[in-house]
Amino acid sequence: MGLRPRLEVQHLISATLVRALVLSAAAFAGALTPLRCLGEDGSQLPANQLPAKATQEVSRELLSLFQQKKMPKYSPILVRVFKEEAEVEVWKQDVTGHFQLLKTYPICRWSGDLGPKLREGDRQAPEGFFAITSELMNPNSNYYLAINTGFPNSFDKANNRDGSWLMIHGDCSSSGCYAMTDEQISEIYSLARDSFLGGRPSFQVLAYPFRLTPANLARHRNNPNLAFWKMLKIGNDHFEMTHLEPKVDVCNRLYVFDAQPPPNSPNRLAFNPTDKCPAFVVNPKIARRVLEKQRTDELEYAQLLEENVPAASIYSGLDGGMNKVFVARFPGRVTLSKVLPYASHLPELPPIPWVDNNGSLTSKFFGAFF
Repeated sequence: MGLRPRLEVQHLISATLVRALVLSAAAFAGALTPLRCLGEDGSQLPANQLPAKATQEVSRELLSLFQQKKMPKYSPILVRVFKEEAEVEVWKQDVTGHFQLLKTYPICRWSGDLGPKLREGDRQAPEGFFAITSELMNPNSNYYLAINTGFPNSFDKANNRDGSWLMIHGDCSSSGCYAMTDEQISEIYSLARDSFLGGRPSFQVLAYPFRLTPANLARHRNNPNLAFWKMLKIGNDHFEMTHLEPKVDVCNRLYVFDAQPPPNSPNRLAFNPTDKCPAFVVNPKIARRVLEKQRTDELEYAQLLEENVPAASIYSGLDGGMNKVFVARFPGRVTLSKVLPYASHLPELPPIPWVDNNGSLTSKFFGAFF
């Protein structure tokens, strides 16, 4: 099939609308191949006009949940995505400043296999830690509404990973994205929009291959992505132990979480994604709690390996998946993979030097596995 140029026009939003909605339509242009996630047909809207679907108020159901969970309407959100379970979680900050689970949405369609996106055209949906700004909100998508993950982030770029237009969007159709139903993305989009109205410049999307439990890691122990997934688990443990948004940095082509200068050090930390990591420690209050969790997880993981629990296949042979609630509604959407076995072209990450002298770094356990 030849390339079919599809353009999406940048829609200028007046200052009044920016203040009211804290949105900006991203500029999309380029000839997109069918292997890219989001193709647009170039239809144009009048300047200074956003479609009604992008300005809808949150539902009464969600407003009721806000009240029950003591969540201000415009408080920040955080999104977690799980491929294998085909679920998207939206967490929202309550009056204590901590995040609580607001709602879980079944994913209608994701493509590729378990593992991060490596290159344009591999049909992989991204995995990692992504900061979503208002410029990544697309109210004029042909896939109803879309939120660009911002892939590649600084970690992906440092590891020479490339790709474009990797979204969470509607229409239940994916070529490297997390596709929801139109009704679902409408809710998620509204929650994201309102979090910007609260004054937060960005929110996080944490995208994982599966729930990062010792049982799942043991089941996928033969996968060449295991080291990468254990690195993601460190950040996920930070979130699960604190219910606070983890501070994410990248150095030496690796993620680091909640880093701060060592004691008695006046220097501000300067992270360069491809340079050696500066001297840092992890906030001791966070580190202690996470280290306890990791020790417990280590024992469970080791016990599962000793019991020789069945290992999952490295390569599924399928092009992604969908939540079981959609199988009858959208039959035939999950097909055989159209690309080479994903595991055949995986690069290696550098070893993670989890070494510290004062016990404040949280990564001793998982450092042993790299």
